[in-house]
Amino acid sequence: MTAVSVSHVPDTWVAWRQQLIDALMAMSEPPARPKMTYEEFLAWADEDTLAEWVDGEVVMTSPASRQHQAIGSFLEKLMGVYVEHQDLGVVLRAPFQMKLAHSGREPDLIFVATANLHRLQATYLDGPADLAVEIISPESVGRDRGEKFYEYEQDGVPEYWLIDPQTQRAEFYRLVEGRYRLAFESKEGEYRSLVLPDFWLRVEWLWQDPLPATDAISLEIGGAMYAHRQIALIRERGLWPQDDEG
Repeated sequence: MTAVSVSHVPDTWVAWRQQLIDALMAMSEPPARPKMTYEEFLAWADEDTLAEWVDGEVVMTSPASRQHQAIGSFLEKLMGVYVEHQDLGVVLRAPFQMKLAHSGREPDLIFVATANLHRLQATYLDGPADLAVEIISPESVGRDRGEKFYEYEQDGVPEYWLIDPQTQRAEFYRLVEGRYRLAFESKEGEYRSLVLPDFWLRVEWLWQDPLPATDAISLEIGGAMYAHRQIALIRERGLWPQDDEG
């Protein structure tokens, strides 16, 4: 059998072969995700959609674990009661979007100070929160320590808390001259927030199973001021014993 020299192969066959290879390679590539504006993303997503918006693309996220949910609920109640009693602003829990310069993120918890309440829209916060909390899960560790860390830093979130149930460690960052500085990191001990005046958190509370009762912890954090407020509310509702003159 006589071998056919490459020089004798017709140019049309070579061109057709290259077109076939290009077509097969294109079919094997994953389809590009469609781009959308943030407004289109908000219209597309609903309350049950686990997704964030980054530079025009939708980034899907995974459902939270039971422990993740429990810690989020505990912090929401604890911080919410404190913020309400001190009239400091509002605490919001996911799902609620925080719209930054190039992304729409959904922190597990955000605090918005009274001075910045004008940023709150119906379905998102237009700008950085005063405090953002992320509870790390195995699938989110890269985002929480990577992309979100730098986005929150760049867009001016004054405090960023990273709670890691897997390692039972918590990290608390503060924005100093445009960069995050680690203010406190441990499995236990007290962290005192600058954004929430006089609010403090004992880290080991987060790892207890079951978690502590928030009413008892609120009393411990709020002290006499919180106790007097609660007593005043009880008296207003006529629930204080009538024969008690104290």
